[in-house]
Amino acid sequence: MTASWADSIVIVGAGIIGLDVALVLCKRGLGQCITVVAEYLPGDTSPSYTSPWAGCNFSCISGSDANALRWDKLGYAHLTSLASHNPTESFVSWTQSVEYWDAHAPRDKIESISGYLKDFKTIPQQELPPGVEYGMSCTSVTVNAPKHLTYLYNLLKDHYGVRFLRQKLPSIQAAYVSPQTQIVFNCTGNAARTLAGVQDAKCFPTRGQVVLARAPMMRRNVMRHGRDYETYIIPRPQSNGNVILGGFMQKGNNDPSTYGHETDSIVRRTRDLCPQELRDGPCEMLAVFAGARPSREGGARVERESISVGGSERVLVHNYGAGGTGFQAGYGMALDAVACVDDALRELEQQVSRAKL
Repeated sequence: MTASWADSIVIVGAGIIGLDVALVLCKRGLGQCITVVAEYLPGDTSPSYTSPWAGCNFSCISGSDANALRWDKLGYAHLTSLASHNPTESFVSWTQSVEYWDAHAPRDKIESISGYLKDFKTIPQQELPPGVEYGMSCTSVTVNAPKHLTYLYNLLKDHYGVRFLRQKLPSIQAAYVSPQTQIVFNCTGNAARTLAGVQDAKCFPTRGQVVLARAPMMRRNVMRHGRDYETYIIPRPQSNGNVILGGFMQKGNNDPSTYGHETDSIVRRTRDLCPQELRDGPCEMLAVFAGARPSREGGARVERESISVGGSERVLVHNYGAGGTGFQAGYGMALDAVACVDDALRELEQQVSRAKL
């Protein structure tokens, strides 16, 4: 394929959302038509690059609206396929999981996921910790976030021929990098609030602080959703027994600093939640991180629109605002984002096919 096709599709952003869009497009045979333009790429550790700081697991932390339920189901199918068929390379592993709610358990969400989560069961009341109203267990998945991003980056670049360009764009219009650029996917996360041409006032950061610890006895996900707190313990696959301890959900806060009193709170809460593994067993604190989840009022935006660039109308697809659910919902969001421009993609596929003749 000639180099002129490389800018036909531009994806802005190389977090999990942008990489999942690229993967869905590549599975249609369009890898060499794609350029990913991003300020940060897998391997970077800037606080502004949210994805590497994620826990991350598949849980009930996402919304209960129809889109969120569908995205979760599609994301679960994608991640569990990786866990079954390619766990070592993808850094995705099957993991036994437990979730507790002190109050207001999301019944619609639980009813939906109970239909497909492996080994799902409701925990009997007499087995719940004090103060917990409802609990469930299942076999879910955990993802080593930074390693999984690197896996996707290498797969897209080396196997599918996707081009990556490190650049901070001044506007979404600047993503139409050449006259050949037909479709742009806006996967800019928190930047969607301020990026010229987007400036979505519904976007806001949700700060989290987490502790990276080595706790080799901790081999399950455990989450407790409190009335005013979130506590979670998430093992990192293929990390020599490392786990993520969390956390906080601070709406509107994008402070990248870490704080000792928050670390103390996380350690206390997680040890109370799993005393056998974290208090009685070995638990070495390794590092503390803070990051801002890219949240959005009303949920994620996956939407097509027409945009004027240089006097001509071009196709723009928005795909951002997943909050803390990008890894579990991202593949489902990508399927929707790609589906909404199926007509333009079929036309591009035909153009590429004719050019090969």
